[in-house]
Amino acid sequence: MAISSVMDRDQVAEAYGRWAPVYDIVFGPVFRQGRRAAVRAAERIGGRILEVGVGTGLSLADYGKGTRVVGIDISEPMLEKARKRVETQGLARIEALEAMDAEHLTVADASFDVVVAQYVVTAIPNPEKALDEFARVVRPGGEIILTTRIGAETGLRGTLEKWLMPLTTRLGFRTEFSWARYERWAERSNSVRLLERRALPPLGHFWLLRYVRVADPVA
Repeated sequence: MAISSVMDRDQVAEAYGRWAPVYDIVFGPVFRQGRRAAVRAAERIGGRILEVGVGTGLSLADYGKGTRVVGIDISEPMLEKARKRVETQGLARIEALEAMDAEHLTVADASFDVVVAQYVVTAIPNPEKALDEFARVVRPGGEIILTTRIGAETGLRGTLEKWLMPLTTRLGFRTEFSWARYERWAERSNSVRLLERRALPPLGHFWLLRYVRVADPVA
C-alpha cells in the first residue's frame, strides 16, 4: 500500500513529540542563522511578539528585554522543553508558552505587533489557513516574519522533493512547497504586502520572508 503524502494535525503532533528529545541536536545548528535573522527582524518592530511553532524554545533567549513573547506549539513534549529553558535561563520577557494549533489561533484580532514562524509553515497540514490566522492576529503595520523552506518547481531537485514527500510527511514536514503558494496566498489575502525575500543558509533552500499587514485591504 502506498504511503500517503497528506498531513494531518495528530500526525504532526506525534512526529514532533518524537523529535523533542533530539531536536536541539539535530536542528539547532542547522537553523541557527535563520533563527537569529528572524529575531533581528522582529526586534526592529518590537512590542508583543507571537512565535508560532516555538518548539523547544531555541530562539527565546535571543529576544531582547524590551519585547514580550508568547510562544505556541502543537507538541506538548516540545513545549515542556521550552518551559524548562525559560525557567533555567530566567527569561522574564516570555509572557506565555501554550499548546495551540496554528490553523486555529485562540487569540484576539490585531493583538500582536509581530508574528514569527520559524521553519514551521511547511509542517502545518493547511498552511494557507495558518497564514490567514497570522494576518488576522497581527496589527495593521505589524509584520509577519517567516523562515521557511521553499521547494524547487522544476529540475532534479523538484523531482526529488516530490518523491520524498510521502516519507517527510511522516517525519512532520514537507519537502515540496513552492514560492507560488506564498504568492497566491498573499494575492488572495489582500491584507499583506511582501517587504523582503532573502535566501538563508544552508544551501539556499531556506528563505526569510517579511510581510507587512496593511491598514486597509490592497485595492
